[in-house]
Amino acid sequence: MIELEKTYLAKFIPENLRNCKSKEIVDIYIPKSKRHPTIRIRKNGDNYEITKKEPIKDDPSHQKEQTIILTEEEFNELMKLDGKKAHKLRYFYEYNGKMAEVDVFQDKLKGLVVVDFEFETKEEKDSFEMPDFCLVDITSEEFIAGGMLCGKSYEDIEEDLKRFGYSKLFVD
Repeated sequence: MIELEKTYLAKFIPENLRNCKSKEIVDIYIPKSKRHPTIRIRKNGDNYEITKKEPIKDDPSHQKEQTIILTEEEFNELMKLDGKKAHKLRYFYEYNGKMAEVDVFQDKLKGLVVVDFEFETKEEKDSFEMPDFCLVDITSEEFIAGGMLCGKSYEDIEEDLKRFGYSKLFVD
């Protein structure tokens, strides 16, 4: 499967985000020794999976993705692996007929809010205009990729975020 997406830093929390459907996500990226691991074990609400995700032709907005569904028992066993972890709440926010995935990071990355949009075609992706609640398009920024964020704290990425004028955001 090919994934077409754009990723943004949030400028502010969209109105009524707390009232939107949401789910808890726990990611573990392996191997821990790799700078940017491509294998992810995920608790996605009540679903569990293992995914390998790699850029196509060095373009982070085009990803080859392979996913295998896991049982909760399989996930719990794989969770014992020594990997890089991240915890977030994902809110599903409708914007101009598109579904935004608003990731509100928890624990050591608290204050980071990232917004993703997925697209059916390259033309749709290329013509999409950034919403007003977003600060900047960071799709091509390596530091914000899931495999790079896992295992880090807000302080670890603060200098990268400051380049874009990002300020910590919190969902009440």
